[in-house]
Amino acid sequence: MAITSNAPAAEERVLSTLNLDGTRRLIRPKLSKGRFYRRRLVTAWALIGAFLLIPILKMGGRPLMLLDIPRREFTFFGTTFLPTDTFLLMLLLFGIFVGIFLLTALLGRVWCGWACPQSVYMEFLYRPLERWIEGGRARQLALDASGPDARRILKHVAFFAISALLANTFLAYFVGWHHLISWMSSSPAVHPAAFAVMLGTTLLMFLDFAWFREQTCIVACPYGRFQSVLLDRRSLIVGYDAGRGEPRAPWRRSEQRSAGDCIDCQICVSTCPTGIDIRDGLQMECIACTQCIDACDEVMDRIGLPRGLVRYTSQEQLASGPQRVLRPRLVVYSAILAVTFGALAFSLGEQESADVTLLRGLGAPFQVLPSGEISNQLRVKIANRSGADRSYSFEVATPAGLTMVAPENPLPVAAGDDQMTAAFINAPPSAFSSGELAIVLRVRDGVDFDRSFDYRLLGPSGGP
Repeated sequence: MAITSNAPAAEERVLSTLNLDGTRRLIRPKLSKGRFYRRRLVTAWALIGAFLLIPILKMGGRPLMLLDIPRREFTFFGTTFLPTDTFLLMLLLFGIFVGIFLLTALLGRVWCGWACPQSVYMEFLYRPLERWIEGGRARQLALDASGPDARRILKHVAFFAISALLANTFLAYFVGWHHLISWMSSSPAVHPAAFAVMLGTTLLMFLDFAWFREQTCIVACPYGRFQSVLLDRRSLIVGYDAGRGEPRAPWRRSEQRSAGDCIDCQICVSTCPTGIDIRDGLQMECIACTQCIDACDEVMDRIGLPRGLVRYTSQEQLASGPQRVLRPRLVVYSAILAVTFGALAFSLGEQESADVTLLRGLGAPFQVLPSGEISNQLRVKIANRSGADRSYSFEVATPAGLTMVAPENPLPVAAGDDQMTAAFINAPPSAFSSGELAIVLRVRDGVDFDRSFDYRLLGPSGGP
């Protein structure tokens, strides 16, 4: 039995993806192939190619990007960040956020329309495939009304296959390309957890691009809601020139036109991938994809009027004409960004080829040996940041007269790996003062790493 609702319809649309009665309004945009579309097409496929190649490419013997969460290692452009690199990671993330603020204040939502994976894959991979299989906008709307046929089923099969490819590539960012190839060539039972992650990611991508679609930008993504604080009146937006376009009136070639340049053809609405009317002004749902610019320019060319009724502009420029681009927030953001990435570059330049961590042994802080000497267990953890396998030796540099017993000295550590070993340092009781003995431990690899570390041994408090 059908379920009906007595709730009254809204007087105006609340979201572009909702009808007045609250039901889902499917957006089937008409493609406008103008100058901006061609530029976005080149940009999109360059980004898709980069997404597919980054897990495969290497720099300095390391992956170009690898987010190894189990080992807590994050590699970006050949530089590996370890858990001990909290300050460096903080600088990197802070710089990214400030860069987003600067980019948005200067160029508006250029990220959303030109580089966001949701827009790139939706508009330049999934929707083109949809148009190729199902047909154009009219055919898709007819299928929405009549129900799916074989072509729509075929489309969803193709969508699932593409989602699986993208999900596997996405997984390569976390496990590495070689591990991924090994897993793909073996049974899922050998690696059930990884297979479950890949399958889950595939299903999420499929649901996103096959059903949820533009609602990701309108409902789920917070970026549009942040634009009220990230944008200002001089930020670049896609805007409609109401001063030139109003009042609207249908085009009549034979009459002397006294209305504005907008002929109310609605093509800017039918081509919008989020279903908004750009003539209503700046809106949260606008992702600055420039489809309305290409569509309107084509109409203006056809009727013999100048382009730019819908164009890249700013709120201030639409209201009062030319403006100055430079403003205080851009200077402040740029200065912060320069300082942040300058500090990051300096810190990376000062970074050594190994990280050494000294830890106390487990259990009692020290032991008294039958000979009367005081023995401290020391755990030495070494992370090899160099691009080659190294062997690290360690010894007590000062004071003299102490002995060290270590089962692995030197300690071999593979490139990009870390190892831990235990050592016992023995000292006479007379060497301790107030239960402590300061020593200097020297660690070196015989190539380019040679550092000394201060450390305190613990012992009886009854020393001289």
